[in-house]
Amino acid sequence: MKRLLSSQDNSSSRFDVMALKVFDSLFNKKRRLEPLVPKQIKMFVCGPTVYDHLHLGHARTLISYDIMARYLTARGYNVVFIVNITDIDDKIFERAKEEGMHHLELVEKYVNECKSDLSALGINTVTAFPRASEYMEELIRQVQGLLDKRYAYVSEGNIYYDTSRFADFGKLSHQTRLELKLKRLDSDPAKKNQADFVLWRSRDIEEPTWLSPFGRGRPGWHIEDTAITISNFGSQYDIHGGAEELIYPHHEAEIAQAEALTGVSPFVKYWLHTGLLYVDGRKMSKSLGNYVTVKEALKRYGSDTIRLYVASHHYRRPVNFHEEGLKKAKLGLQILEEAFQRLEDVSGEGVGRGKPLVPKFVDKYSRAFCRAMDDDFNTPAALKALTSMAKTVGKMSDYSLRNSDPSSVMEAFRVLASILGVPTQRSLRIPLKVACK
Repeated sequence: MKRLLSSQDNSSSRFDVMALKVFDSLFNKKRRLEPLVPKQIKMFVCGPTVYDHLHLGHARTLISYDIMARYLTARGYNVVFIVNITDIDDKIFERAKEEGMHHLELVEKYVNECKSDLSALGINTVTAFPRASEYMEELIRQVQGLLDKRYAYVSEGNIYYDTSRFADFGKLSHQTRLELKLKRLDSDPAKKNQADFVLWRSRDIEEPTWLSPFGRGRPGWHIEDTAITISNFGSQYDIHGGAEELIYPHHEAEIAQAEALTGVSPFVKYWLHTGLLYVDGRKMSKSLGNYVTVKEALKRYGSDTIRLYVASHHYRRPVNFHEEGLKKAKLGLQILEEAFQRLEDVSGEGVGRGKPLVPKFVDKYSRAFCRAMDDDFNTPAALKALTSMAKTVGKMSDYSLRNSDPSSVMEAFRVLASILGVPTQRSLRIPLKVACK
């Protein structure tokens, strides 16, 4: 019984490719994943603003999307996964002044730190990390385009998006016009509506600034991401991800900008959002000072434990962080490691007499794993299936393992573990296909 298909095998996958469902924040329900181009996925996830070290809140989000990309790749999709780098932001320029550094020097320092942390966490599915500053020409073109189409206006030198002109503004966050009026967004008496957001802020003296047809200044945050995604993916793409706190106003603004500019709707077919990481009921953040850096966590627990901790929670659920959760994940990792070692030892000893058979539990838990991942990337249920497989291996006698097909058991176990990215030192490749009925 063939369970695993290599990249050289052109036969059809045992996956039902129509079965995978994801929770779409726009529709507020699970929907079948049907990409714009069959077997291709274009995915964009909002990345960090590079003025400090990454913390576990960032890690939780990016590991979650890395697991999604791994599973989609395993299902046979060609995944183009982009994570942007925000390198134009007031926080960056303020931190550079505090540290007596040029802002470009500060950016380079934390871009390198960011990539180092992500690599250490086993996040290896990202295709590119484009920086906002690299897209200034496209960004300016888009601001001008919104002005030309009268979706934007100039007030006291700044350029704002006129949300009253976009009928669907509020559709992603499921807010009415009345609800939006009650919210203050970049409070400024120069704006027509409080929900309007800045596209370009005029700056005559303060550095750094960029020269544009509408004067010297700096771009708004929202238009930075639209410039990157339209440049790389065009007017439509498959998946946009990020933490749930970005739904409004950031992702709402991206939709308004892109759809007004291109005339194409929907801008993104599926909106996926991760829950936040909390500490004592408050969001883990740098501003509150209640964060644990990725570097600190790596030193104390290692990448495999952090990944297992993230996988033990559904990506959409909020998580209240505590050290006990990491300790529990470390014990779970030990179960997987022991199963790996056992299978390696028995596989090296050869098999007994007769034709070896793949144990039935391999098929049982492989199917359970895939069913879980097909259900909106339910990693807790998938991890439970993988752990059950590991525990079953641990209960089998050496004789039973040797007289089964230990190499096939090992390969199935290894493939499923590599989708979660644990253990990273053993999961050296991402399989192109996994057999699930």
